[in-house]
Amino acid sequence: MERTMFNRLIGTAVLATAILLPNQAAAQATLACAKRAEIAAFLDGHYSEKPSAIGQLDSKTIVEIFAAESGSWTMMITDVTGRSCVILTGQNWDSIPVLPGPKA
Repeated sequence: MERTMFNRLIGTAVLATAILLPNQAAAQATLACAKRAEIAAFLDGHYSEKPSAIGQLDSKTIVEIFAAESGSWTMMITDVTGRSCVILTGQNWDSIPVLPGPKA
């Protein structure tokens, strides 16, 4: 249930961004795409960001969040070919612990 809720949250965030900011999201994705390994190495080397969360958006796309102890974070999508695009970046990332509760 936890993964399902998180995947839905990430999917909703990506979809909302694409709908609400289509020009900015498209421009950013066009300018910030490369092989996944290259982006991951860049984020680690320049911002100390490491993989923090991952979710499947659809059968051909995953969403990943890289975060650093400093609070900086980056969200990127990766397709089945290994091509990744940075879609969002920000500050003050904070992981919220999952509370125990009933499972659906």
